[in-house]
Amino acid sequence: MTTLSRPPADPSAPHAHGRKALQDWLLFGLQDSKGAHPGPGGVPTQHEKKHSWWQVMCLTGVDYFSTLGYQPAIAALAAGVISPLATLVLVAVTLLGALPVYRRVAGESPRGEGSIAMLERLLPRWGGKLLVLVLLGFAATDFMITMTLSAADATAHLLGNPVAPGWLQNQNVPVTLFLLALLAAVFLRGFKEAIGVAVVLVVLYLGLNAVVVVATLAQVLTHPAAMGDWWTNLWVSHGNPVMAVAIALLVFPKLALGLSGFETGVAVMPQVRGAADDTEENPAGRIRGARRMLTTAAVIMSVFLLTTSFITVVLIPEQEFQPGGQANGRALAFLAHEYLGVGFGSVYDISTIGILWFAGASAMAGLLNLVPRYLPRYGMAPAWAKAVRPLVLVFTLIGFLITFIFNADVDAQGGAYATGVLVLMTSAAVAVTLSARRRRQRNLTVGFGVISVVFAYTTVANIFERPEGIRIAAIFILGIIVISLLSRVRRSFELHATRVHLDQQALEFMSSALDGPIAIIAHEPLRMSAEAYRDKLESAIEVSHLPLAGDALFLEVIVDDSSDFETELHVRGVNRHGYHILEVHGPVVPNTIASVLLHIRDVTGLMPHIYFRWTEGNPITNLVRFLFLGEGEIAPVTREVLREAVPDVTQRPWVHVG
Repeated sequence: MTTLSRPPADPSAPHAHGRKALQDWLLFGLQDSKGAHPGPGGVPTQHEKKHSWWQVMCLTGVDYFSTLGYQPAIAALAAGVISPLATLVLVAVTLLGALPVYRRVAGESPRGEGSIAMLERLLPRWGGKLLVLVLLGFAATDFMITMTLSAADATAHLLGNPVAPGWLQNQNVPVTLFLLALLAAVFLRGFKEAIGVAVVLVVLYLGLNAVVVVATLAQVLTHPAAMGDWWTNLWVSHGNPVMAVAIALLVFPKLALGLSGFETGVAVMPQVRGAADDTEENPAGRIRGARRMLTTAAVIMSVFLLTTSFITVVLIPEQEFQPGGQANGRALAFLAHEYLGVGFGSVYDISTIGILWFAGASAMAGLLNLVPRYLPRYGMAPAWAKAVRPLVLVFTLIGFLITFIFNADVDAQGGAYATGVLVLMTSAAVAVTLSARRRRQRNLTVGFGVISVVFAYTTVANIFERPEGIRIAAIFILGIIVISLLSRVRRSFELHATRVHLDQQALEFMSSALDGPIAIIAHEPLRMSAEAYRDKLESAIEVSHLPLAGDALFLEVIVDDSSDFETELHVRGVNRHGYHILEVHGPVVPNTIASVLLHIRDVTGLMPHIYFRWTEGNPITNLVRFLFLGEGEIAPVTREVLREAVPDVTQRPWVHVG
């Protein structure tokens, strides 16, 4: 067996300088198979330290819990006095919809693949790849806007603090850019202590929020006038209880930011410590821990969402939620300063800034897990997309651009954020519905189907309410699809095989050619009769002057899924009608043939010669068939793949065409 991959670095080699040193630094993740810079969502190996479910909950909680920094203000601005009722609907959707869906996703993707991988498995070939690209566009919208929105809200908390220096006022964009650059610097350096930092931030932040909630609830109880004013406003504006509930249902999609965090929670599952008897095929302990993590986070967040939506709308004047108001984007911080003093309020602001900034780290980790998981494997990204540092720089530059476009405005980015979150949740609900249907679980199919409809309604309502979100997502989707297809075309002449295996029978077929060359005839596995093999051999002898006719081998490539790119090839020796045949399954015929020829050269030490017939048909049509169906112009493309893989012509397998 040989491996077509980069050899390990030689520690005794001299250090590179200049451009080479920069290239080695950027592509460090490619040589480090253990992933020294995976971010908090990285997949650890068997020997790396795992963590308790509650610690990993803090890791995903920096995204989920940090929405308390802006969610109450956005809810009050969107729903007004009816905000607590709309939040109650949000909590119901969380506990009865999102939580059951993602508990199921955790059970079916214990290695952190998430709902996108579930849909990929349900819809194979190019249709599945295109669906994944679209979902990756929405995921990129979700995670990128999480970074920029969280950094913008951290900036709002910093500048809104009464003791903030005057020269920082109205400097939202530069401060947000600085926070994004600081985030990038952390990932460029390495990110090994993510969970420890997350635990400290989440415990501190939730503890301070609990103090704010208890203190302000006490204010509501001891000053019933504020409660009375809110009740009067609610009754005057929504006197009919049925209409109030109906309006809350209609307003609920505007509060969808409070659903953030479930996809990240599934992504960090591999960090959860499982049971002692867990296996990679059946990690039951890890699944139980992940489900406990998702449930606990959802319950904690639901309690905070209900209480904070109530106290903010009761205690904060409506005008303070408007743009320019002191509670805009920072309602709980406003209450902390108002009722607990500047000192406590400043501590609360610091904790909020920290967790909002770290929520960007969680989002960055999500992107660093998603992109290398799919695009390079599809051949739809350059090889360097498997390395962390170049991706960090790319995502940071995109974050800078988004910050400039939205002027670091939290409210302006809410629509795009909610759109990305809701589409991912809808896709997860659809995935588990299809999974339950495939397993003939009728009740679960109906239940998950209802949840899918609810999420679909919420998504559509959010899109109509805030169409800028789908426009931004469409830009991400279009960009990913165009770049992916261009990359796939550009990488079409690369070797696709990650490993090549020859079985015992295949090795025995080549054992007779002790002095070489090894003559191989390419045969299309459409006609497998004895006459077809005899005609092909006679034609090769006559047209291509094939030597050693008795020792000739046939090589057949069976195309399974032409949309695949990186594959592991298994070459099987087959005796058919007295002829020796090497049979291999692969996504693309020419690249698979080239990989097998190079493997035979390395294993036997003999130079293989392969014999083709010219392909009939229009060359342009054949090129399109090669790009999308894995077939087409076999002979010249095989030669081109070999030429790019082996620049030295004396080490390159021979290609004969007749």
